[in-house]
Amino acid sequence: MLIHIGFGNIVNSSKIIAIVSPDSAPVKRMVQSAREKGTVIDATQGRKTKSVLVMENSQVVLSALLPETIAGRVQGSAQTREDSGVEGTDERE
Repeated sequence: MLIHIGFGNIVNSSKIIAIVSPDSAPVKRMVQSAREKGTVIDATQGRKTKSVLVMENSQVVLSALLPETIAGRVQGSAQTREDSGVEGTDERE
């Protein structure tokens, strides 16, 4: 399921491992390391980074939305999928 992470940017919610706040030193180091490796996707459109999404493929996505907002959208999309009876299917199949 795709979710909106701000400013027209969308990610695959099934590939998200963690949604964290960027304020702690370990997360700042992780983001800096990912920048050096070229695996950061900056979806903030120049705004302040309020959440960091860690993806399955080691990509790090920066968003200007709060972690709670994104988590709510992920949970909402999961609930919608359950309500529609689509549990656990992959759109590519």
